[in-house]
Parts: sequence; structure tokens; C-alpha cells
Amino acid sequence: MYRSNTCGDLRASHINKEVVLSGWVHKVRDKGFVIWIDLRDRYGITQLVLDQDRTAMALLEQAKELGRETVIQVKGKVIERTSKNPNIPTGDIEVLVTELQILNESILPPFTIEDDTDGGEDIRMKYRYLDIRRNPVKNNLMFRHKVTMEVRKYLSDQEFIEVETPYLIKSTPEGARDFVVPSRMNEGQFYALPQSPQTFKQLLMVGGMDKYFQIVKCFRDEDLRADRQPEFTQIDCEMAFVEQEDILNAFEGLTKHLLKEIHGIDSQDFPRITYDDAMRLYGNDKPDIRFGMEFGELNAVAQHKDFNVFNSAELVVGISVPGGASYTRKEIDRLIDWVRRPQVGAKGMVYVKCNEDGTYKSSVDKFYGQEDLAKWAEVTKAKAGDLICVLSGNTNETRAQLSALRMELAERLDLRKPDDFAPLWVVDFPLLELDEETGTYHAMHHPFTSPKPGQMELLETSPGEVKANAYDLVLNGNEIGGGSIRIHDKDIQATMFKHLGFTPEEAKAQFGFLMDAFQYGAPPHGGIAFGLDRLVSILGGQETIRDFIAFPKNNSGRDVMIDAPAPIDDEQLKELHLRLDI
Repeated sequence: MYRSNTCGDLRASHINKEVVLSGWVHKVRDKGFVIWIDLRDRYGITQLVLDQDRTAMALLEQAKELGRETVIQVKGKVIERTSKNPNIPTGDIEVLVTELQILNESILPPFTIEDDTDGGEDIRMKYRYLDIRRNPVKNNLMFRHKVTMEVRKYLSDQEFIEVETPYLIKSTPEGARDFVVPSRMNEGQFYALPQSPQTFKQLLMVGGMDKYFQIVKCFRDEDLRADRQPEFTQIDCEMAFVEQEDILNAFEGLTKHLLKEIHGIDSQDFPRITYDDAMRLYGNDKPDIRFGMEFGELNAVAQHKDFNVFNSAELVVGISVPGGASYTRKEIDRLIDWVRRPQVGAKGMVYVKCNEDGTYKSSVDKFYGQEDLAKWAEVTKAKAGDLICVLSGNTNETRAQLSALRMELAERLDLRKPDDFAPLWVVDFPLLELDEETGTYHAMHHPFTSPKPGQMELLETSPGEVKANAYDLVLNGNEIGGGSIRIHDKDIQATMFKHLGFTPEEAKAQFGFLMDAFQYGAPPHGGIAFGLDRLVSILGGQETIRDFIAFPKNNSGRDVMIDAPAPIDDEQLKELHLRLDI
């Protein structure tokens, strides 16, 4: 028996009990006549004690040689700790060691296994198995497990069935690049790793599995950032015989369940906002509503003066910054420099200070009087003591720039509280997006998304105006889930493919299996997919998904621990029928 208890088990009630513990040497404190060892495992830390009065000399000498992270097993008696430690659950006791066995020695780790380590991110990624021993990473992985189990519990209780779908599939255009896998047995042909199980879950609906879910790995060969990985995990769900309202109610219920079970929060019904309103009020389709600073469109009250910057703009729009009137000119200049950065791209910023005495001071006083500026304050809902920040230009670009400024200011003002959760639904997305470079339309979500009822005929005359029967669930400014009611009629699906630029032959080659299945009585159906990595990180009070993945890739898509991707030898290339001279 390697252990009778874990290193987090023992309490005062165990005093005088003989125990066996195993774990890693976290720390050794050698005072000559007495040695204390902190022994660590997944469950906690227990202090061990050996001294010259109660411990055999050979055992004492053996303990003196122990290095950090050596794996040991000890036997001993639980005794009351003289100097108690209220910061750990086992702080009332220690174990007087009578036997010690080294199970495996450790060389000196490249960084300290502490909550506040001296290891940088690169070195910790290289030695991720050591990083996992640290409480922050260990606790994140345990937190992920808890969230995942609650998801499975809730969906199973709602009669959803978990079904596994294939990883080796056919390459289909879904927006991002596929990872492809060459087939050894089929020369010149390739599998793709799934970007999502989209078509398979629709086929399960045809098969009569009317409530499906899967916690599934997905793969996208795309540029990376803090909240993206080349492989990621989805909570993938589909339901048959449903309308949009049924989906929203079911998965609002799941989110409420998670907030309740994980954080003890009883949630009200989630607000809903249309895509158009989200863009108008927040400048993006995943607004953070934990704070205000909604956009105020100022065209009607700021144009038709002598200020040509505004007169020539498609959109003049501002936000009110709480307490911002106290900013110095230097602080405001730094804000202006911030919006001019290439990452934001604004040419400048106009500002108005709303003074406590009811007057206004702006950077454009030459063109606008007090009465004009009072109208700006009314539109942006600015109060005395606030600062109005105004941008102008092309509508889409200006909204994106002001959205970036809004989020930056919220960060500086500490308005984005990680323990404050503000979910909402964004609905009525455009069905199609225009590619301005090519002049062609592509699906905003995917080709299987149904138009809103009654809008199919608009595809012929005004494709850009068609709304999708689609919805996103947003939490704290992050999209955590998205889905749609699907097309279940073969003819409508064929029409959609046509408008997306597929010839009938291309549509059949890519999706013939799905079109064929629709001929056998496909039910009305729809679904949603949650990004599990992102959901867990936000529920955990963070926004970087890498911290909640056991073995993540770096920003270049590399696993620096196992050094992948890596070349393969010529024999393997030949077996896979891949050319060696490219």
C-alpha cells in the first residue's frame, strides 16, 4: 500500500493514528536537530517531522539528503503541531516519520513548483508536466473537470444522448483551413480533422436521435491568439422538432445551471439583443454588458457645422466615460495616442469634459458652443464629471475603433470584474456576409443555417438583408456559444448552396451525403456549440484558455514540450504517397 491517506486528508481528529503517505518533496527545512518536510500531492500538503530525540539517526541522515520533487513514501504517527498553520487544511497536525522510502529521485527542476513561480511562460510550457504540479494549473484543470461534469449531468438529465462522431472525415469548406491527414491505403486522397461535427449531428437528427450532445475535440488551422488553439473542445448539441425559442430556453437553462452550481449565482432571464442593435450600441456582436458606456450616434447634432472632419464622416459616434472629466490633458493625449495605434487605426479623437458646474470644455470649442455640447452629452448620456470621447469615419471601422476604446477604458476603470457574470443572447444575425474584395457572399455562420421564416425570397433580390435563424450566447464580452436552426429541406439547401457560389456538381461532391439524407424525412432541427475552453476560463475568472488546457500549444501552434509538429522520415512519406521534392 503506497498510501493510507492523501496529503490533504489529515486533521486533528487523526492524532495518534498510524498513516502511510506518498508524494513529492515540496520543501525541506533542516535545523540540524530537527527536519521538517512538506510533502505534496494533488490533494494538499502535509508537514512531516523528524528530530534527533524521536528519530533514528540513519533516518535523519537520509532525510537531510532529500531534494525537491523527489518522490517518497513515509510511515508515521499523526501528532499535534506545535506551531499551527491556519493557511492550510492540515495545519493543525504533522506526521512524526518512522519509515522513509525514496520511490524516485528528481533532478533540480528548471523552476520552482510554487504558486508564484520564478519560471517564465516559455520554460513552463516546455516542462508542462512540472507546471501541472503547481496549484494554479492543477486547480484550473480540476475546475475544468467540475464544469464538464456539470454539463454532462445537466444535459443527461434533460434526456440528451452523448454520441461520438468521427475524427477522420472529408474536407469541407467551413470558413477556416482544415488540418488534413494523408491516407496510406488510398493514394492521393486525404482525410480532414473536423472543424466541428456539424454534418454528423444533423445526420443524427435524421436518424431520430432527437437530443444529442458531445464534448468533442475540433481542429482549425488558423492564426492563433490568447483565446484560440489549433485544437479545442466544444460542447456540441443538436435537437429535433424545435424552433429557436426551444434552443435558447434549453441552453440558457444549462448556463444558469453552471452559474448556480459553480458560483452559487441565481440568474435572471438573459437579456436579448439583435445583431444590428449590438453593432449600433457597442460596435461588436459580443458586447460586454457588465458596464455601460453605450454608443451615442452624434450625426444629427454634430454635423452641418464648420467642422469638416465630422461633416465628411459616414458616422460620428461617442461614449461617456464615468469620472473622466478629471483626466489631465496628458492623460487624454495618451488616450488619443492609444486610438491612433495601428491595432486600432483611428486618425484621432475629439473629447468633451463635462464639468461639475454644468459647463463643457472640448477640443473643438472653436466649432461648437455650449448648447451643441449639451446635446452631445444628452445623446451619450454623459453626466457632470464625465468625459465624452468621439470618433468619426467609415461606419464599420469607426464602430470597431470605439468598441476597442470602450473595452480599454473599462479595463483601466476596473469595470470588468471577473466574478461578475453578465450573459446575453445576440439574435437575428445576417445570413450572408459580403466579401468586399471579391464581391461575393459567404455564410456568416455556415451553409446549413436557415433564414428567418418568410425571408427566403429575399435571397434573390436583397441577399444582404436576409436575417439568419441564428443566435450567439455572449458572456462578459466573449462569445461562448453559437448556433442556428438548420435547413432541413433538400431544395432550400440547394438554393442556399447556389447563392454561396456552389455549382450543383460542387454541392453534390461536397455535401451529397447530407442532401441524400434529407430525402428520407429530415425533421426540423437546430443546435448550438459552446466553446468549452473559453467557457471554463471565463467561469474561472480568466480569459486565456491556455491556462485551462492540460497540454496547450503556444502562439505559433507548437507543442514545445514534445516538439511538434516535426518532420517525418522519407519512408513514411513514401508510404503516404507524398512527394519528397517539394
